[in-house]
Amino acid sequence: MKQLLATLVFLLMSASAAAQSPAADEAFRAQVNTFMDQWHKDAAQADPIYFDKMAVKGIYIGTDKTEIWTRDEFKVWAKPYFDRKKAWAFTAAKRNIYFSPDKSYAWFDEQLNTQMGICQASGVLHRTASGFEIEHYQLSLAVPNPLMDQFTKIIKDFEAKPAAAP
Repeated sequence: MKQLLATLVFLLMSASAAAQSPAADEAFRAQVNTFMDQWHKDAAQADPIYFDKMAVKGIYIGTDKTEIWTRDEFKVWAKPYFDRKKAWAFTAAKRNIYFSPDKSYAWFDEQLNTQMGICQASGVLHRTASGFEIEHYQLSLAVPNPLMDQFTKIIKDFEAKPAAAP
């Protein structure tokens, strides 16, 4: 009985070590990359499954300071784009992926080719029994440092103008 118990403990420890192996880590990163690449493709194809890949209480933060939405608010905002069957097309040029030891959470940063030029984004994924879901995603413009003074002046001037009447 002791030998059986020792063998069982050894097998469990081996399985745990295998799950922490570099190969397992790379396989997990590949799953995250595939999921995120498909999520971006879903938007480009205006496929409503795009929103199903976000957690029910997931948050999407866009490039404008007013764009902080729950998944369902984001879905309402994006409806006109998805109705015309063409939303936005983002493709990752670079992505760094990090994750919890048990691989139940992954977080990443990515540089994206977009219609706005190069953007940067970061996000948090939760791995559930049915796959990944996006808990948090934040998109931002990548402003080159030499242009920052000009860019911030334009924003400051824009925000100083009185709001247009409806």
